[in-house]
Amino acid sequence: MPATRSIMHLHLRYRLWIAEMIADINVLRIFNDYLLELEAKHLPPVVVKGIDNFKNQFISLRKEIDELSHEMHLIKMKLAATARENIPFDKKSAREDNHRGLKKRYTIFRKTFNRLKKEFALFEGKWLR
Repeated sequence: MPATRSIMHLHLRYRLWIAEMIADINVLRIFNDYLLELEAKHLPPVVVKGIDNFKNQFISLRKEIDELSHEMHLIKMKLAATARENIPFDKKSAREDNHRGLKKRYTIFRKTFNRLKKEFALFEGKWLR
């Protein structure tokens, strides 16, 4: 039974991370709407450059979300099948699925996204009034 609990723990972790990234997509869409509002104003070139910079970061983060969530979804489904079929889950399986690598990529993504949110809040607060 402990192996099944470990499988379900990983499965639930991936479900949670995927749900968080879906919410992040919505945040990026809202941030992009702020940028569209800013673009409608006549602002100095430094602001236009900042807008372009944020747009590029949003595109990059969206690509990372798509790639990560896709990989996690595949692993999540594999874990569910493993638990359902009561197949032993061992260290070899965990290595093959690269859980540590995905966790590391997600952690880096999360830090990058949180930093971007703070930077964007400062930018938006300064130029969108």
